[in-house]
Amino acid sequence: MIQEECGVMGAYDFDGKDVATDLYHGLYSIQHRGQESCGIVTNEYVRLNAVKGAGLVNEVFNKENLATLKGNIGVGHVRYGATDINEAVPPIVSRYCKGTMTLAMNGFIKNYDELRIELEQRGAIFQSSSHAEMIMNMIAVARTKTHSAEEAVLTAIKRLEGAYSIVVMSPRKLIAVRDPYGFRPLSVGKRGNRYFFSSETAAFDVIRAERLFDVKPGELIKIDDGGVTHFADAVGKIKPAPCIFEYVYFARPDSYLDDGTSVYRTRVAIGKELYKACPAEADMVVGVPDSGLHFALGYSYASGIPYGVGLVKNSYVGRTFIRDTDEIRYEAVSIKLNALRGAVEGKTIVLVDDSIVRGTTSANLIKLIKDGGAKAVHMRIASPPFLWRCKYGTDIPDREHLIAARMSCEEIRAHVGADSLGYLPVDAFDRAGVKVSEHCTACFTGKYPDEQ
Repeated sequence: MIQEECGVMGAYDFDGKDVATDLYHGLYSIQHRGQESCGIVTNEYVRLNAVKGAGLVNEVFNKENLATLKGNIGVGHVRYGATDINEAVPPIVSRYCKGTMTLAMNGFIKNYDELRIELEQRGAIFQSSSHAEMIMNMIAVARTKTHSAEEAVLTAIKRLEGAYSIVVMSPRKLIAVRDPYGFRPLSVGKRGNRYFFSSETAAFDVIRAERLFDVKPGELIKIDDGGVTHFADAVGKIKPAPCIFEYVYFARPDSYLDDGTSVYRTRVAIGKELYKACPAEADMVVGVPDSGLHFALGYSYASGIPYGVGLVKNSYVGRTFIRDTDEIRYEAVSIKLNALRGAVEGKTIVLVDDSIVRGTTSANLIKLIKDGGAKAVHMRIASPPFLWRCKYGTDIPDREHLIAARMSCEEIRAHVGADSLGYLPVDAFDRAGVKVSEHCTACFTGKYPDEQ
């Protein structure tokens, strides 16, 4: 099964005004979290209106179909990864004995197979392999035995193991819930009498909303005509362990995570620590667009080596980390980036990137820079080596596909063609302001929070 990394949004307007346009603009801001499909579903006096499809936000939505999305409650979703893009494009919509339900999810349920088999044995029919559809079935079953939508959600999620940030829309309520470890981000914003849920706070800036707070790990928040209600520790009290890779790669630099920590400032601080751990003598520091740029800026600040633009990005190509095969990934890098010969020719370059997973991208990047005339390329990686697969939905593959699990640092250096190679030590995150003990670092350390 292809694992996912997605983005979700929700909106509730207490004045009864339409929310679709804000959801549309917000999805643009979290498009980097999912590029395969997207959708918005709104609730117009218990009538559901939906626009969903394969492709980017600007490809699925237009002026005409946005006009059909009437309603003061809505849910939006951008998705990456599916076995069949035509099956169950989220948000998932269901009509059952208690009315309607719409659900958008970012995450991965570890005990999915067990829970699905149990539902199937009770007569449930599935249209896809979507984890969101399975959760929706669980909530629907629970709703027949509970007094409210939020109670049904609470009953269902207590059986889930894994990572999830979920937004659920019932006919009159908008509900958000986050797993007890807080693996995936989820924040709350407000503009006037309109409230929002979003995977990233950057969406609030675009729609001119104020970031209020985050949905806490294990918390459920309900918004209805009675106001905003918090159910703290709804899933049980567990030591939180949000994914540290949000700081390394997934989150936008203009977002703030959990306790209000700036992703941008953290990445610059990580870049400074990277220089301290892995210094180099060079003429210029170059960041790999986009996620390597701010690490490179920090490296430049700490080293005194000038920061420069050495790679030109084609903005119309998606993120290579979440491509399906090595061949497609290799071609995407070549299409996406090109060396700026006038900047790198005849120089020794420090090339800073966020990570090395399989090694294909790094080898191609170094070749681009050297073909552009660079004398030497020192590769610096703003994260520790990937040694273990992710069990919580991030597309980090099994160990046999992780180059750092098969090769030493020197062997990787030779493989990618770098003149030197250096990784960020795990403990450098602490010095950069991200406490390792308070985050999931399983992909680097093999210590999975729910297995400790």
